[in-house]
Amino acid sequence: MKQVLLFLLLLIASHTFAQSPSLTAPLEQDIEVEFKTTMGDFRVRLFRDTPIHSRHFAQLVREGYYDGLLFHRVIRNFMIQAGDSTSRHAQPGQMLGEADRGYTLAPEFRTPTHYHRRGALAAARESGDVNPGRRSSATQFYVVWGKRWTPNELANVREHVDAETGENGLITDNMALDYYTRGGSPHLDGQYTVFGEVLTGLEVIEKIQGVNTDRNDRPRVDVRIISARIVNPTQP
Repeated sequence: MKQVLLFLLLLIASHTFAQSPSLTAPLEQDIEVEFKTTMGDFRVRLFRDTPIHSRHFAQLVREGYYDGLLFHRVIRNFMIQAGDSTSRHAQPGQMLGEADRGYTLAPEFRTPTHYHRRGALAAARESGDVNPGRRSSATQFYVVWGKRWTPNELANVREHVDAETGENGLITDNMALDYYTRGGSPHLDGQYTVFGEVLTGLEVIEKIQGVNTDRNDRPRVDVRIISARIVNPTQP
């Protein structure tokens, strides 16, 4: 009975968070977060027009949720991922990536304003077969590194994205130019919520995504978030 009650409470909390007008209204000002890691520091800006994700992420930062967590999943030329609470005290070689809170966030797709170019901050989620609504993880996030794409490579990706999202021409020509020159992970566009971007320290992201990893994509030498702090604390 206690487990059922807890599930219902979490379900109610999730629905309330996603639907409350005060939480879905755009942010009035930027929120910036500074991450200090064992491989260097970087700063991100949370987007005003993804208020559900930005406010929730900022609240986790205020709680100190990310302090001490690992970047538990790192894939070269793709992205770095963190947010699993069990990674804080994980043993070497331990499988990570399953821990989360008992609710999800409604997607906030803002393509073509925000997309998976290099340096994008986005929310992880479960796969579409168990999560057809593409709702985001409450805690796990990733930062895109990606690669630079050739026109032929990107043409195939554009077709794939249109088929997956049911939209035509989701990746615009301006986005394509960014993927040619800057790089990123365009195959995720329209399917995962991008809610921020790296402002400074992109070289740290490059360094982390290049570390040696095991067969589960966990770095063989832990890469840890020492602290995450809002650096403009007057924000909502």
